[in-house]
Amino acid sequence: MPEFQTVCRIGDLAEGVGRTFFVDDQPIAVFLIAGTVFAIDDTCPHMGASLGSGFIDGETVVCPWHFWRFRLTDGRWADNPKLGIGCYSVRVIDGNVQIQMDRSSTET
Repeated sequence: MPEFQTVCRIGDLAEGVGRTFFVDDQPIAVFLIAGTVFAIDDTCPHMGASLGSGFIDGETVVCPWHFWRFRLTDGRWADNPKLGIGCYSVRVIDGNVQIQMDRSSTET
């Protein structure tokens, strides 16, 4: 089982705003929504936009280029849940946001 890796401090995240961090050269979009931290693949599979710079709508992130919506809870495309992107386990330990890099089964 892959270990958790620290990507930032909880204070580095702003409520309702995404940020992109690199873990093993892979961009991961991290979001703080209602006090919960979520982590998904940063790259939209449609045209490659950064989801970390998308906007939040409830528990989905909307791609800033073509408005594809992905659920933060499981990485599924909100308009066709058969498709999705990587979604990662997150924990906060002593103020450190940590991500486990084994991809969930939602990735296509």
